[in-house]
Amino acid sequence: MIKTEDKLEKLPPEMFEIVGGRHDETEKLADKSVSFWKEVLLRFCQNKLAVFGVVALIIITLMAILVPFLSPYSYREQLGIYNAPPSAAHWFGTDDLGRDVFVRVWQGARISLFIGITAAVIDLIIGVLWGSISGLFGGRVDNIMMRIADILSAVPYLLVVIILLVVLEPGLLPMIIALSITGWINMARIVRGEVLSIKNQEYVLAARTLGASTWHLIKKHIIPNALGAILVTMTLTIPTAIFTESFLSYLGLGVPAPTASWGTMASEGNSALTSAPWRLFFPALFISLTIFSFNAVGDGLRDALDPKLRK
Repeated sequence: MIKTEDKLEKLPPEMFEIVGGRHDETEKLADKSVSFWKEVLLRFCQNKLAVFGVVALIIITLMAILVPFLSPYSYREQLGIYNAPPSAAHWFGTDDLGRDVFVRVWQGARISLFIGITAAVIDLIIGVLWGSISGLFGGRVDNIMMRIADILSAVPYLLVVIILLVVLEPGLLPMIIALSITGWINMARIVRGEVLSIKNQEYVLAARTLGASTWHLIKKHIIPNALGAILVTMTLTIPTAIFTESFLSYLGLGVPAPTASWGTMASEGNSALTSAPWRLFFPALFISLTIFSFNAVGDGLRDALDPKLRK
């Protein structure tokens, strides 16, 4: 027995291996444990295209806010320099009335972004409430509400918008109303689908058993758990509203002159495509860049929030 103990004492420590978790490895595993939204943010930041979209949208928004205030020119001021090409004095040139195109582009960014974001927020509010109530109640209430949505969606979206803009006087409010009249239907359908999968979860059934009201269920359980799909849908709704506003303004159904929007500027620049192409190029460029950035952010959010893509 003594000999055996002597042999064990002579064995070097390198020959023994610790079985189980090590302290340093435990610390590494603890560091990897992050919250859901932090994990979403990390995955979103790995998408270079989505990060580019966020940066581009921040720059466009800051320029839209600051340039009309800081520029020595007004978007409606006629400088007497007609169809001048881009130069150091006028970075984007001037139009046929002698107005600075650079200032008008960023003033137009204000109008286009305001219309697009406002219409998307209205679609968000109506769609979330409609879809939540429809999915939560189910049965006859669900059938009636979704049949109403089906009837509204059966009429072509652009046709409804154009008819409303022809009936109403041109302006910001009629444009927002026209874009929102049926724009909430897609949001409502997506939220309804999320609610149908959430309302049978144990925590929702427990809240119902304890006497929680419908509004409490929507506010505390349905919306927070469907937030990912809501955010993705909203980020994809904004570029649709901006493009529709630009398209309608291009047709002459947008905001009245001298108010500038990207669509009205593109419509005015179309007539001078050969003589002053910068008048069409710059508003078209920023329409495309803004829509691309919102779509990139929406795709990035969708990929970051998709549980199937988690590693």
